Amino acid sequence: MSSIVKRYKVLIITMIVLSSIILTLIYSQLKTTPQLPIYQPEMVEKSLVDTTLQDVKKYHRIADFELTNQNNKIITQDFYKDKIYVADFFFTTCQDICPIMTEHMVEIQNKLKDDPSVLLLSHTVIPEYDTPEILKAYAVEKGVDDTKWNLVTGPREQIYTLARKSYLAVKDIPGEENEMVHTENFMLIDKKKQIRGYYDGTSSESIEQLLEDIEILKESYEPAKKWWEKLF
Repeated sequence: MSSIVKRYKVLIITMIVLSSIILTLIYSQLKTTPQLPIYQPEMVEKSLVDTTLQDVKKYHRIADFELTNQNNKIITQDFYKDKIYVADFFFTTCQDICPIMTEHMVEIQNKLKDDPSVLLLSHTVIPEYDTPEILKAYAVEKGVDDTKWNLVTGPREQIYTLARKSYLAVKDIPGEENEMVHTENFMLIDKKKQIRGYYDGTSSESIEQLLEDIEILKESYEPAKKWWEKLF
């Protein structure tokens, strides 16, 4: 018996190692892959959602838009086609939450500077003041990468509609037409223009979660490999 074991020792060890690898790969395939929710209007705090959408349960997407960025260039959904992006609402003269939000957007920009699949988009809520020239000065001061991050302005009605009916991200001022109170929300948008997450733009912990969720979302677009393909 011992002679047989000695004769086939290498083969036995090889089979044990291969079996372990195969079982590990099968287990990794069977494990549940984390999935991000797809936010619908009915899932979001009602004060952030236009009353016409509060009961909508499916098919919600970011509407098309045409706004002007810090370089006085027209920005549409085409810029974000087949991209993941993080969106928020701010204004350049804000002295409370905006500086922290911008600092965190810069952090996201810098951590993902070499990743062309993820972009950023910040909308001003005071478009009458935040002209492209004002936005450009702000962008330079904060270190904005123009190839990755658009600060946009445009007609107040369009920005209000996007905020309330697409991103579900700002509060209405009752009795005031197209007037809004921006929040600290960052929104994670997928390649299908769907909202996949809300994050507190003033919280370092929330930003870390956002970065983790971006990786989860990116992985969801990678073609799945069968376990045996991973052997080669």
